[in-house]
Amino acid sequence: MQSCSTPLGSYARKYNFHKAAQEFNLLGKENKMEELARKWLLALGLNVTRPTNTADVLGLIRKLRPQDCGKELIRIGADGDGGYLVPDDLEGIEYCFSPGVNTSSHFEDHLANLKIRSFLADYSVDSPPVSRPEFTFDKKFLGATDRAMFFTLATWKDKYLKNYTGDLILQMDIEGYEYEVILSTPEDLLKQFRIIVIEFHFLDRVFDRFTFGIILSCFDKLLQYFHVAHIHPNNRSGSVRRGNVEVPRMIEFTFLNKNRISSTHPQCVFPHKLDIDNVTEMPPLRLPKCWYSEG
Repeated sequence: MQSCSTPLGSYARKYNFHKAAQEFNLLGKENKMEELARKWLLALGLNVTRPTNTADVLGLIRKLRPQDCGKELIRIGADGDGGYLVPDDLEGIEYCFSPGVNTSSHFEDHLANLKIRSFLADYSVDSPPVSRPEFTFDKKFLGATDRAMFFTLATWKDKYLKNYTGDLILQMDIEGYEYEVILSTPEDLLKQFRIIVIEFHFLDRVFDRFTFGIILSCFDKLLQYFHVAHIHPNNRSGSVRRGNVEVPRMIEFTFLNKNRISSTHPQCVFPHKLDIDNVTEMPPLRLPKCWYSEG
């Protein structure tokens, strides 16, 4: 018969309570209860972190509120997952870098029909699901360093377009590696992208103080050179809420380079008429109002 007991006993046997008590007596009074609680929870296999101030989370959300950049949005890719809204400002762009292929190349296939070639990369597959002469594929993951199955965005770009200075597109869905990629990419290369589309994962972790710092640094780097032109929550993973602040776990962001924009004003109508749920079999997820309005 299968046991229904919890693993509490096994954790407790491994935990040296006598040693913990000695350490506890050496701590300052104000830290004793917190430290003891942390040690107990770690003994149970649980990790406790300090929460982010809600006002700081809301401050980041305000920075990311979408702007009408004076260019109509068009949909590139599939009607659903694999399709994104981008500004109608593709003229003159010859190349797209698109890490994260998996089983879909709808976005790149659509760009190919517009005479834009794509460089694709994904170590988890052997080739894109669609074969076209406009596609160049690398069996690699994108990361912060060149190692084994990873290469950096700078290395990837130099492999094919070392001296190319024209505008580019970046479309990235790489399951959480987007943060290290953005933070490690040289700013001169980042500025070369006219349009950037990224699905950001694990955004619910903005409520963890340590992770919030990483997420904030990533967005602050992008916002130096780009305006947020559109955001669309992925309804696959739902959202989390603290008070009046609701954060979808995954959001697709579209950025437009500031050098393409003469003026902006807040975009206050969501969803956009071209927005489509990523997964039709799951409940829809509207963009929470705090992401585009104070009301």
